[in-house]
Amino acid sequence: MKWLGMLCAGAMLLTAPGAYAGCLERVRTAGVLRVGNGLLGAHPSLWQDAEGRYHGIDADLLAELTRRLDIPKSEFIITEWSTIVPGLKAGRWDIVLSDVNISEERHLRGHVLFSTPYFMLYDYVIVLENSPIWRLEDLRGKMVGSVMGTNDSATAHRLVEQGYAQDVADFETFGDPFIALKNGQVAAVIVDQGTLHAQKEHFRNLRTVGAPLFYTPKTQWAQVQARAPYRLGSEGVVVPEHCPDLLAAIDTALDAMRKDGTIRTILKRYGVWEPQQDHLIVSQADSSHKE
Repeated sequence: MKWLGMLCAGAMLLTAPGAYAGCLERVRTAGVLRVGNGLLGAHPSLWQDAEGRYHGIDADLLAELTRRLDIPKSEFIITEWSTIVPGLKAGRWDIVLSDVNISEERHLRGHVLFSTPYFMLYDYVIVLENSPIWRLEDLRGKMVGSVMGTNDSATAHRLVEQGYAQDVADFETFGDPFIALKNGQVAAVIVDQGTLHAQKEHFRNLRTVGAPLFYTPKTQWAQVQARAPYRLGSEGVVVPEHCPDLLAAIDTALDAMRKDGTIRTILKRYGVWEPQQDHLIVSQADSSHKE
């Protein structure tokens, strides 16, 4: 069976578009790494200054990856979020670097490859500085706010199911729950730490309650996800399924960036490093315990 799997993988590589030369070599020959991103303007991920220069975690990570992959230059191609993966498959960009959460569902159903993780999102219960809420138990009987269709909203609804809150008000944008918090429409907001960091520019009197709330998989994917070598909520670079050589080079670069402290330095630069960010890859001991 192992040999059969290897032969099938080899056949896929031989028949995939551009596989003969190898994706990494093709990009190096072109002289530019084209990168799909759907987050322009989202602090601390990616934004432009008045001169059009990119700033943020994604920009700094891309600059390091480009250098370590020995590619002359790279460029962001800004797109709508819904076109990120279809554009990758269509060859409009070589990789996606856009805060995409890694999951086994996305890997298996989307037919794409994910790099090892470079950042992890998790949620916090966020309240105003003068709030009487200091523990999760203090949310009982209260309304919390989040953003419709997000992992954050799933966390908020899970708190309701567990009896910690009464109901969830789901809003359309990431700023709306904070406006509702300020106006007293909700007692707390449930969003990820990146969103919290961005909103602190507009709402100065915020604090978190308790420890981070980590994402949980959908019930039907729980067993498969439990065997994954990364923690759910982790973000990775997305690579076409027919480009394992490019993925291997990216993983090697990210591994070196973890070991020499580059990733930690970048996250600290934008105020989002916390100790959890050093433990995105599940150890063998953790994996054994899960099984």
